[in-house]
Amino acid sequence: MRKGIKLSLFVGMLAMIFAASCSSNKESEKKIAELENRINELEGSGAPISKPATTATPAVPEEKPEGPIPAFAFEEEEFDFGTINEGDVVEHTFKFKNTGDAPLIIQNAVGSCGCTVPTWPKEPIPVGGTGEVTAKFNSKGKSNAQNKTVTLTANTWPKQTRLRIKAQVNPSETTDGPVK
Repeated sequence: MRKGIKLSLFVGMLAMIFAASCSSNKESEKKIAELENRINELEGSGAPISKPATTATPAVPEEKPEGPIPAFAFEEEEFDFGTINEGDVVEHTFKFKNTGDAPLIIQNAVGSCGCTVPTWPKEPIPVGGTGEVTAKFNSKGKSNAQNKTVTLTANTWPKQTRLRIKAQVNPSETTDGPVK
């Protein structure tokens, strides 16, 4: 029961930080990363966050599976768009190679905010094969330093890989008063 309460508190804090992250700075990005790591620790069993714990035993961290495992080898895991204007829609393609010993399957990709939308290959990437993950960032309603993540869930070890994008967004010029 205590684990469920703690997990609910962390999810609530994470939601507040994600809401604030749309105008975040480096300190906020660090807090988000710490909370993501803490949630991953608490999830250990792989149970969904919204599902209450049904046993009193502590969560056991996932163990590395035996046998051949695929692996990402990204050319880069972070990209800086530099300075852009509010309202610009920019995208970057992260290229990777499967350097593991089995076909790589990306099960899901999620942006840290609704303003960041990833696209990824849905078909398995063979050993030695290449693929691309594209992160599209819409800066509408965003200003100042922006730091976003795309979390990939795949049949790799560890199961999740995070790609990061950042930009300095110049605020758009707005008029004072209501729009007529």
